[in-house]
Amino acid sequence: MPLFYQHNINESTKLAIWHITEGEDFFLYRVPMKRDVSHALKRLQHLAGRFLLTELFSDFPLEEILIADTRKPYLVDEKYHFSISHFGHFAAAIVSRSNRVGVDIEKAGPVIEKISNKFLSLHESAIALENIEKSGHRLQQLTLLWSAKESIFKWYSLGNVNFKEHIRWKEPYFIHSGTMGEMCFEFRKDGSIPLSVYFKIFDDLVLTFVYT
Repeated sequence: MPLFYQHNINESTKLAIWHITEGEDFFLYRVPMKRDVSHALKRLQHLAGRFLLTELFSDFPLEEILIADTRKPYLVDEKYHFSISHFGHFAAAIVSRSNRVGVDIEKAGPVIEKISNKFLSLHESAIALENIEKSGHRLQQLTLLWSAKESIFKWYSLGNVNFKEHIRWKEPYFIHSGTMGEMCFEFRKDGSIPLSVYFKIFDDLVLTFVYT
């Protein structure tokens, strides 16, 4: 079973990444296929993401998942808060009994440079350039910032968020004594909310998540 990574954040919040190497039949015995997804890889991603929810909490009620107008999956009674992300043959999920959550997984690639001006303010771009000059790994650093803002967008869950105006990176990130890093942001959509986004990097694969 290719559980690529798991992190038990606290007693009520868990996170994991699944490396998708199985066919659909492996997932279908536990995951109800409610959506008509025609693309084979997207169908696998859909199944793997939901399968991962039950790996984190065995009593997760998959059959009760609904999709909001913003396309966010949710549970009516909010027994669990959860977020799912996919990239290629990887699926990530975070589930919590008590915290609002968001997760994103990305793979660094050249396309990120083409869209950086759409999600970074001028101030953020200047900070990012300073960090890149110190550490190198330009594509990885830009992907990390994009992914962090995606996690916050999913955490907020109500849509209509301008990544440049409503999500502001406050200071250079830092690495804890272990292998997890933390970034400080300010969410400006409804007032001003300070947020910490946590991250882990696996070669060119970037994982970010937020919980409050």
